[in-house]
Amino acid sequence: MLYPLMRPLLFKMDAETAHEQTLKLLDIGHKLRLSQLGFRPAVRHPVQAMGLTFPNAVGLAAGLDKNGAHIDALAPMGFGFIEIGTITPRPQDGNPKPRMFRLPEHEGIINRMGFNNLGVDVLLENVRNCKFKGILGINIGKNAVTPIENAVDDYLICLDKVYPCASYVAVNISSPNTKNLRQLQQGDELEKLLAALKARQQALADQHGRYVPLAVKIAPDLDDEQVAAIAQLLTRHGIDGVIATNTTLSRSEVAGHPRAEEAGGLSGAPVRERSTRLIRKLAKELDGSLPIIGVGGILSGADAVEKLEAGAALVQIYSGMVYRGPELVADCSQAIARHLQTKARN
Repeated sequence: MLYPLMRPLLFKMDAETAHEQTLKLLDIGHKLRLSQLGFRPAVRHPVQAMGLTFPNAVGLAAGLDKNGAHIDALAPMGFGFIEIGTITPRPQDGNPKPRMFRLPEHEGIINRMGFNNLGVDVLLENVRNCKFKGILGINIGKNAVTPIENAVDDYLICLDKVYPCASYVAVNISSPNTKNLRQLQQGDELEKLLAALKARQQALADQHGRYVPLAVKIAPDLDDEQVAAIAQLLTRHGIDGVIATNTTLSRSEVAGHPRAEEAGGLSGAPVRERSTRLIRKLAKELDGSLPIIGVGGILSGADAVEKLEAGAALVQIYSGMVYRGPELVADCSQAIARHLQTKARN
């Protein structure tokens, strides 16, 4: 695998530049039909969740391919599903650069990207032009200039547009990098958003003759009372899945690091335990009423299995690949397959 050789070169670059260069290299490799030579195959072990059959339980988290421009180049890594976005109704530049920082000593990343993307119409054009036929999640959000009291409108615009092309739609209400967005996780605000989304989902299902599941992505910084309230609302409104978790605002795990005070969400190894604790609490509150997609700090197959043992049905990775490379997909799929096989025998 080439990544261990490439990583020192990439780590000499600014984090966002390295991200962009890596995607360009993947695209070139795909066009030259070299992709299959570079990746260890993932294990096929189908998992049922949200009414869908996933080839394996390991997905790509949103944020890596915001505009859906690299789907075909990413697919050969062996993901059981790919999630693109976060996308907004209108294009936006996001926050000023620099806005992504590595913390190698902690295997963490801080980002304050701010939903930088080319807008939902460009994403849809990219999706229509790709050849990928697997499970594709599309993650939707609101534009930064949209007042929080009008946020529902942005989510509905995106839902209307992506519905025909998505296997499922992820609703991002937990990024810390869009002002007041996490406010949507609170009682009345969340109630209003979920009611509107479910009504529109049913109308779109009737219109298109197919049901596309909705999953809500939540933050790792919620207390037990908030988790219980969110679980109750998700169940009451018939939401199909929950993605736990987004990045954390906490810096306790990286205290003293020179980059610790950078604004933004912290991901990678430092968020692992925080994410897993929340998944465990969420699973207890949901009691099997809807599946959990576990995200946060997965850097090994053992980390992925830990999320399943906490109550997740599926997992997603992103920051872990910055430190481990594409091999992480196969490592996680193999570990999960062994875990599920052992569980089935017992």
